[in-house]
Amino acid sequence: MNLNLQIDHANAADVSREEFRKNYLLAARPLILHDFASLFPAGKLWTFDYLNKKIGDFQIGVFDNSVKTNTAYVHPHLKMPFSKFTSIIQKNEETPYRIFLFNMFKEFPEFRKDFPTPDIIKGPLGDIGFVFFGGKNTTVRFHYDIDCSSVLMTQIIGKKRVILIPPLYNDLIYKVPWSSFSLIDPDKPDYEKFPALKYVQGYDFVLDPGDALFMPNCYWHYNTYLEGGMAVSYRSMATKPSDIYNGFMNTTFRLMFDKAMNNLMGEKWMEKKSEKAISSANVMMDRIDREQKNKMIFQS
Repeated sequence: MNLNLQIDHANAADVSREEFRKNYLLAARPLILHDFASLFPAGKLWTFDYLNKKIGDFQIGVFDNSVKTNTAYVHPHLKMPFSKFTSIIQKNEETPYRIFLFNMFKEFPEFRKDFPTPDIIKGPLGDIGFVFFGGKNTTVRFHYDIDCSSVLMTQIIGKKRVILIPPLYNDLIYKVPWSSFSLIDPDKPDYEKFPALKYVQGYDFVLDPGDALFMPNCYWHYNTYLEGGMAVSYRSMATKPSDIYNGFMNTTFRLMFDKAMNNLMGEKWMEKKSEKAISSANVMMDRIDREQKNKMIFQS
């Protein structure tokens, strides 16, 4: 994998809604907006201490990365007081615990005034915003957002490493059928097991506290919390009819079918999906190899 593509950077205060939508949202081009959080009260107010004072006793759903899952959209593995969770992730120790898709604005509407929907991302999905937390070296498996929406993810607390892969490499990254994740570990690519990865290009960068990342719809991403951290994501509906259709199918029929087959067949269903993912990548890799070989013959 060549992760040396250079992502665009801009100061958040210098980018207008019109410029953002023309050059990035509609152009499906990723962007890092520096100091984005500082445009909102949350950029200064939201610390772990502040949040604990507000919602420390709230029983929060927590995901455990040590529990293997073979489908998208699973339920939290355990619950604990929010303050207990934040005490775990603030330690300088690795932890498998993270909070995923927490609808904090629904549970605690008073937080909305601290971080209202950013003007640049406002659209049909309105005020849909989710909050994410993780501890040191906690990872979020390699995936694209199942609803095919574009995402503006603002890193409020802590640093986060992101590997970002454009969707044009869908057929080379061992995408698991009926799912929104892949067989590979982008941080430690196994070229012997997954040789098609040699043709994949992408981005590798670190978000600092206050940075916002715009991820165009269907971009694959692999996130690693470098320290205890928090991020807020707002969404924008896909602009292409095919992506809107796939987003609807992914979150309804395909997801239900995948869960049903997983319940019925267990690991055998995952084995079948893995075989298909490898077969599809091999077909595309062979096609590229033949094209390159023919090109070399033609040029000679």
